[in-house]
Amino acid sequence: MTYTSGWAVVTGASSGLGRGFATKLAADGMSVVLVARSAGPLHDLADELRETYGTEVEVIVADLADADARSTVIADLETRDVEVLINNAGFATSGDFADENPARIAEMISLNCLTLTLLSRAAVPGMIARGRGAIVNVASTAAFQPIPTMGTYAATKAFVLRLSLAMWHELRPSGVTVMALCPGATETDFWRIAGNPDGFRRRRTVAQVVATCFDSLAKGSPVAIDGALNTVLARTAPFVPDRLTMAIARFIARRP
Repeated sequence: MTYTSGWAVVTGASSGLGRGFATKLAADGMSVVLVARSAGPLHDLADELRETYGTEVEVIVADLADADARSTVIADLETRDVEVLINNAGFATSGDFADENPARIAEMISLNCLTLTLLSRAAVPGMIARGRGAIVNVASTAAFQPIPTMGTYAATKAFVLRLSLAMWHELRPSGVTVMALCPGATETDFWRIAGNPDGFRRRRTVAQVVATCFDSLAKGSPVAIDGALNTVLARTAPFVPDRLTMAIARFIARRP
């Protein structure tokens, strides 16, 4: 399954993986809606994509953790013929659960889980009606095990993984595919925003993750784990005793 025309919507599009996804889609000939809260970088990317690929690009500046802003994007999805939706917006925090800011926790759950769910729900009916469409939900290798010091984040990504699998099974007969993309540590601003800029310096590149995403999407895969080592670690985690898994996960999350 490939997508080379129609509209694609990318959230968290102003930098990192979102920018990589948007660039790939524009290069393939799709029109792109860029969604993020950083207006400057978003408009800069839109200008770059228009100039480089001659594609149509629209910008929606919105903080998707905010209910009113989220409603704007939902309304757009309900009225636009969306071929591809990439739910990339999300963030993590790092530190002991007892020390986390409750407001920040609520914002993370809202963005990582609620926003992703509601945007997907808004796009699905149109995709079913057309008998075609793809939703990529960016999860993480963190979805496969609990991670002390990043517990809430890992839990949100487990939600994304399980929801995506259920959606894939339900929607497959309609011609709509859903995929959970599970990158590991990647060269983005993720760790800086999480409050641990030196965390796990062995990182994959944005280009590698984007390639994994679209290669797997073309095959209709329900889950795509980026990188051979990440795949081994993620797939073996359920078979390792929980106490050992958590000790290893904490070590990986903390080490430079």
